[in-house]
Amino acid sequence: MPKSKGRRKPKAHATPPPVHHDEKVSPKWYVAAMFSLMAIGVLVIILNYIDLVPGGQQSVFLYSGLGCIAIGFLMTMNYH
Repeated sequence: MPKSKGRRKPKAHATPPPVHHDEKVSPKWYVAAMFSLMAIGVLVIILNYIDLVPGGQQSVFLYSGLGCIAIGFLMTMNYH
């Protein structure tokens, strides 16, 4: 009866070294715009509640302030 040769192990392959990508850096205007939008949103909401915006307390100013804050926070996701 012939002897079995058993299973052959696969040859080990050398993995290539990781490719170094250039680091992404956000421009300075992006950071300034991000924080400015958040600050403007907070300022609009505060001015709306102390009744210093023209037209009295309207929900348009409240929603626009919240929108500016939301856009500022969404910009933080793309900041590098």
